[in-house]
Amino acid sequence: MKTHFGKLISILTIFFVFTTALFADITYKVEKGDTLYSISRKYQITVAELRTANNLSENDVIKVGQKLIIPDADIGTAAALSSTKAAGNANPAGKVVEYVVKKGDTLYGIARKNGMAVADLMALNNLDSSAVIKVGQKLKVTEGAAQTGSKTSEKPVEPAKPGETVIKVNEPAPDTRTYGTTVNADSNTKWPVSSPKITQVKGKISGVQLSAKTNEPVVCIHEGTVMYVGVYRGFGQVVFVQTKTGLIYAYTGLGSVKVRKGEYAVSGAELGTAGLDSISQKYQITFMVFQNGQPIDPAKAPRN
Repeated sequence: MKTHFGKLISILTIFFVFTTALFADITYKVEKGDTLYSISRKYQITVAELRTANNLSENDVIKVGQKLIIPDADIGTAAALSSTKAAGNANPAGKVVEYVVKKGDTLYGIARKNGMAVADLMALNNLDSSAVIKVGQKLKVTEGAAQTGSKTSEKPVEPAKPGETVIKVNEPAPDTRTYGTTVNADSNTKWPVSSPKITQVKGKISGVQLSAKTNEPVVCIHEGTVMYVGVYRGFGQVVFVQTKTGLIYAYTGLGSVKVRKGEYAVSGAELGTAGLDSISQKYQITFMVFQNGQPIDPAKAPRN
């Protein structure tokens, strides 16, 4: 009887350790030659997300042996942090209360403690992408309601282990997208590809999937500054273009990219080509538009 009981305890212990590790944050121990850029590329997120998750300013220098939190990839947060505009005012869901920043706090950690998205926390406090918080600083947070795409439970940090592969960023992920209706494009509405079939994408990823021809050019539909170019986890090659009003247009799933960060893209300029989706095996892109990190209907977003 005791033997069976002991085996049961062992199984439960292994299960607990496994599930804790599975849902733990990822930490990375800085090695010689590392930069924030190289680490961000390894985990396929933006440098701005990495800075925000670790409360680092643009002038902070990382050191060998330093442990960094690798945040979950969230394209809405990436869009908000890529913007040069101040976040602006939010319309919070839930009661707004005051939070006093403690030692070790980051915007990423505070958002998670309160069931918020980082973009919502920034918007509520009118913080921009360069914000670094300080101990004793007072922030507004929401209480009693989780925001879109947020995580409501605080997760323990898993210590880094030498040589351990924590995330397999290059392996194909299962299709977690939720699809709505598919319609033919209205000839009066300008899209990044010509005459696409438009499929609504719902859930955490909110935008539209646009069918495309093989290697079809993807064009800019609203002029603006290219704020980010690179591979983003779960979205393939991505280009963010920010308008003068602060909207971020996200062109994702590209097969190739023909612009660089910092360039000014005029309306109609070729940003790259449509890519082959690894799941559907069809040429297509996913197109999203964000305001303060929150998605808006791409069909209603301004064109020029």
